[in-house]
Amino acid sequence: MSDVLVLAERFFRAIERGDVEEIRTLYAPNACIWHNHDSKEQTVEENLKVLGWMTRNVRNRRYEVRRRLPLPGGFLQQHVLHGEAAGGRFAMPACIVVEVRDGRITRLEEYLDSAQISRLMALTRERPAPDPGAL
Repeated sequence: MSDVLVLAERFFRAIERGDVEEIRTLYAPNACIWHNHDSKEQTVEENLKVLGWMTRNVRNRRYEVRRRLPLPGGFLQQHVLHGEAAGGRFAMPACIVVEVRDGRITRLEEYLDSAQISRLMALTRERPAPDPGAL
């Protein structure tokens, strides 16, 4: 398995476990996280706040990987994120394009359906302070 695919596996397993500190080590310090639904970029710290929110509000997180491919300088992953919020279960399809340099994520572009983000927000009791784009 290529190094970028090992990194991908570590990254998504850390999200499933809610291990925000491990996720931090997989990002380059100045990494940029972008979302299609709002065209905004997040810093690592902003993204970790969102992932912390998800850890508190979504149980039994599981990525059903449909496709994971190495790309020059990174990887692509198509998946469905499954989980349970206070109001019920959900499944959110997504596609992630990731740039990697020196074994760390430097840019992550996340393509989500905004209707699915709204549904997840409706299923949770706590509204997030950070932008929920990384969900």
